[in-house]
Amino acid sequence: MAGARQAGWAGILGECTVILVTVGTQVAFDRLVRTVDAWAGDNGISGVFAQIGPSDYEPQSIEFAQFMDPPSFEELFIKADVVIAHAGMGTILKALELGKPVLIMPRRASLGEQRNEHQLATAERFKKLGVVRVAADENELLAQLNQLQDMQTADRIGSSASTQLIDRLKGFLCEHLGDSE
Repeated sequence: MAGARQAGWAGILGECTVILVTVGTQVAFDRLVRTVDAWAGDNGISGVFAQIGPSDYEPQSIEFAQFMDPPSFEELFIKADVVIAHAGMGTILKALELGKPVLIMPRRASLGEQRNEHQLATAERFKKLGVVRVAADENELLAQLNQLQDMQTADRIGSSASTQLIDRLKGFLCEHLGDSE
């Protein structure tokens, strides 16, 4: 596995940097994994670990596992300096909760990677919020990978809903269901 975490961004492409690539556990996302694998090999990048899901593709230049037990994955996520992932809500929220820079590439239903285009909408919304970088395709992903050193650490989000959101939900429920208190 990758070496110890290096402080700061000076070594983002050095041996001590940990880059976590994750595609979730339901289906493979070879387009993302192949692109990162080729980029790492072409540029001599180490410190990349990918959780690749149920894929037949075996990366040649990066370390990988199809699946990881939750404690090991959590530990790797915490150690990561940057997260590269599909546009899955759980992954994005976890990265933001931990204050990790995150680069996402949405799965495309039009390419048979998903049942519908919901990941495109997720990616667009988080991009508009300015909290993630988004690559629409392999070319954009390569361009973003070549600029990893410019990624800023994300502001952390809380692990639970805000008081404002909870109050609004309570108000909505009371208004539509009646106040049962």
